[in-house]
Amino acid sequence: MNHPLLARDARRIERYAAMADAARFLHPVQQALLHRRGWLRMLAPRAAGGAELPLPQAVRLEEAVAAVDGSMGWVLTLCAGAGWFAGFLPPALAREIIGGKRVCLGGSGAPTGYAEQDGDGYRITGSWDYASGAPMTTHFTLNAVLRADGQPLLDEQGAPRIRAFLVPAQLVRIVPSWTSIGMRASASHSYRIDGAWVGKDHGFTISPAAATADGPLYRFPFYSLAFVTLAANVAGMASHFMQLARPCMSRRRHAMKGLPLLEVPEVAALVRAKEQVHAAARAHFYHVLDRSWALVEDGTTLADCDLHALQASSLALVAASRAAVDELYPYCGLYAAREDSAINRVWRDFHTASQHSLLLP
Repeated sequence: MNHPLLARDARRIERYAAMADAARFLHPVQQALLHRRGWLRMLAPRAAGGAELPLPQAVRLEEAVAAVDGSMGWVLTLCAGAGWFAGFLPPALAREIIGGKRVCLGGSGAPTGYAEQDGDGYRITGSWDYASGAPMTTHFTLNAVLRADGQPLLDEQGAPRIRAFLVPAQLVRIVPSWTSIGMRASASHSYRIDGAWVGKDHGFTISPAAATADGPLYRFPFYSLAFVTLAANVAGMASHFMQLARPCMSRRRHAMKGLPLLEVPEVAALVRAKEQVHAAARAHFYHVLDRSWALVEDGTTLADCDLHALQASSLALVAASRAAVDELYPYCGLYAAREDSAINRVWRDFHTASQHSLLLP
């Protein structure tokens, strides 16, 4: 299954990547491309105005974009992933939101706020971190602890009840906080909500049993979707790094042997080994993903062994990506340490994105 990234789109993304990094947000041309191609709606239900792409196709697209510009790939992945939540909203609300002009959903999964019951809805207060694409987000998603009369509501195990919500951007205040060395153009800022009221239809549950849209995409487990989409981004950035590493090495000479580094047998063998291990991990990753998707398409509920295989293949791909980038970087020279070089931007993006907590070994 091929990804639908056209060569001219890849060139357009690449042309503005350095400017976006310097400006600390996606260039307007990159933003326009996300909207024009409908990529931010690609995981939203077709009945709501989304594309509802098969997950393996969407993941390959995310990897391909990340292999051109890590920040744009990340914003695409996180915002399209938030758009997937439309499959769990009341259908009328989903159509209203996904059908909006230049719609972009984004947000955070940490339950760092409260939703107080108030009439036929909730009054939300709190702050959340790491909303990738925050400056272009039209609706923020979040998790909040449910409360009544100022007291947390508890579930059957006595733990606070947590619910997901969707809040229009007009009720949200972005708090500039994203100062990372990499992924600068993702603009993954914090945001605050201070007592904003939303109707109960803006709350939703992320579970196949609670899906309001038909189709296999909304029967695919959330954490498995998160693992494969994040791993694909990291893999794309690693592929980009390896692509840029070869010309860097060809320009360097071994201090003792006087040969270009790529002509030193040990160095050439290392490069080939990292490329081969990464390619093998990537092939296995997509084999597992395609097989799992086929099962869900056929109406099968993924077993624990299937969920473990998705997680394990995702983490194996991330590990191969880390090994390739970290072991090849020392051979790339001071050019790779220059902040204004493409390979340095990719290196910074890679080491920032791979800090995501789900990607820990």
